[in-house]
Amino acid sequence: MLTRRDRLAREAQEQQLAPLATRSTLSRGRERPEEPDEYRTAFERDRDRILHSKAFRRLKHKTQVFINPEGDHFLTRLTHTLQVTQISRALAAALGLNEPLAEAIALGHDVGHSPFGHTGEEALSPYFAPREWHHAAQSVRIFEVLEDLNLTWEVRDGIRAHSWKIEPPPATPEAMCVRYGDRIAYLTHDALDAMRAGTLAADDFPPRTRERFGPPGRVWVEAMINAVINESLAFGELRMDAPTLDVMHELRDFMFERVYLSQDQQLHTRAAIEVIRRLMDYHLEHPEDIPDSYRDTGAELVTQAADYIAGMTDRYALTTHERLFGLAGHGLSP
Repeated sequence: MLTRRDRLAREAQEQQLAPLATRSTLSRGRERPEEPDEYRTAFERDRDRILHSKAFRRLKHKTQVFINPEGDHFLTRLTHTLQVTQISRALAAALGLNEPLAEAIALGHDVGHSPFGHTGEEALSPYFAPREWHHAAQSVRIFEVLEDLNLTWEVRDGIRAHSWKIEPPPATPEAMCVRYGDRIAYLTHDALDAMRAGTLAADDFPPRTRERFGPPGRVWVEAMINAVINESLAFGELRMDAPTLDVMHELRDFMFERVYLSQDQQLHTRAAIEVIRRLMDYHLEHPEDIPDSYRDTGAELVTQAADYIAGMTDRYALTTHERLFGLAGHGLSP
């Protein structure tokens, strides 16, 4: 036997969530009012829209950390996003929060990333000085302008502030699940990727990291998730206990020194920055080459060019670069 579980039934079940949870019936709504879906809550509808977006599909060919690595097991921006989503949902489920809201934010949090990972922020920011070009703001711009999905305010706010450097912080506890989920995911899987690349060995990690979390791998994920759950339940808000957070900060500093800013990585980073800036300069001089299908004609030209370049996958950026300049990307070519 089956049971009909429509939107009204799902909204009624939300009343059983924790007092701090965000109810879809109390959402601040969308920019343009819409008729409710027969089966899905507002946040479930947003999740599905993000999952079917073009920007989400492009994540499969965008760099996480290692640019064009050899081997099939390195993370991409898409696999990172799926891991962030799983961790965020695990936190939301354990704390009685709204899982579809956490899932929607996590699925959409990184669609604004340029090719070649965080390198793109360094490459594009000079064109917007004194402001910084940031992928979180670009993610929101994609869903509000370039692929206008008319998402709820809570999902857009969570995407806007998923990064810890963004102020003000997100307004919902579900978005805080994504903040923690993002950091837990990238520290754990980037460490494994560094080991696959031969950049690090298991014994290289700081002693306190190994003592607190064990050997690199899934036990790290479990330990970090449980640290957030236990501390949040004890204090009634999303947080991680101070000793574990201190170890995570030490691990993050270590990863920046030994992986993200390592000499080998910097060689690829400089080459990627050159590719992105050549593409930007070319399209600023030849705006007619920016496709109409992905162009906000009401924006300044520099924004139109950045929209196009940031939306490229790694391989499309390299193919375009080689077509325009006859240069193969200095070792970055697929």
